[in-house]
Amino acid sequence: MNQTEKSQRILIVEDDSGISDFINLELQHEGFETSVAATGRQALEQFESFNPDLILLDVMLPELSGLEVLRRIRKTSSVPVIMITARGETYDRVNGLDAGADDYIPKPFEIEELLARMRAVLRRMTKVENSPAVLKLRDIEIIPDEMIVKLKGQAINLSKTEYMMLKKLVENPDKVFSREDLIDVIWGKGHFIDENTIDVYIGYLRSKIDNTIKEEYIKTIRGVGYKLLSKTE
Repeated sequence: MNQTEKSQRILIVEDDSGISDFINLELQHEGFETSVAATGRQALEQFESFNPDLILLDVMLPELSGLEVLRRIRKTSSVPVIMITARGETYDRVNGLDAGADDYIPKPFEIEELLARMRAVLRRMTKVENSPAVLKLRDIEIIPDEMIVKLKGQAINLSKTEYMMLKKLVENPDKVFSREDLIDVIWGKGHFIDENTIDVYIGYLRSKIDNTIKEEYIKTIRGVGYKLLSKTE
């Protein structure tokens, strides 16, 4: 997106008025245009009417959970979403990310960290929009403008995190990425993401690519990380 940070619209979805009022005030002070929703249904309504550039989405909401709101949004939109959660276990983080979230931030948090994560997600979206028309490697084809991935000509369903990881690997065939490298690529530097989260997503990609066409694409480099093979070994 080519908008400046000053004109970007942020939808805040949080049922705790104390938290939402605080975030709203701070974001307006930073020059963002904001809208606030307190329930899952309000979030979906304001998503349609407000057309946000980024959504801050609490997991625990009345009427519809944050995860259900996210799943419904992802049916029609790739708008960046940062989940706000009190939960810190790897399983809960993966649930949100696998549903299509771009990042998460656990409560309590400092507003400076939230702003930094927002800027990082918005920068990543700009890079996606400026990507080449088509990326190809072996039987994989990626259309960045539409965030579509095809395997042997057939579209496959990937979460946004899976998409970003695969795209980085396809852009750098045969390059070995450590888990820390992949965390930096997807969530930005300075994020304290459990490295096991990367293993989970590599497993997802293998089940959708390697296992589907019975060829090895993603190779584990023991003690180092992973690479995408430009040809079969």
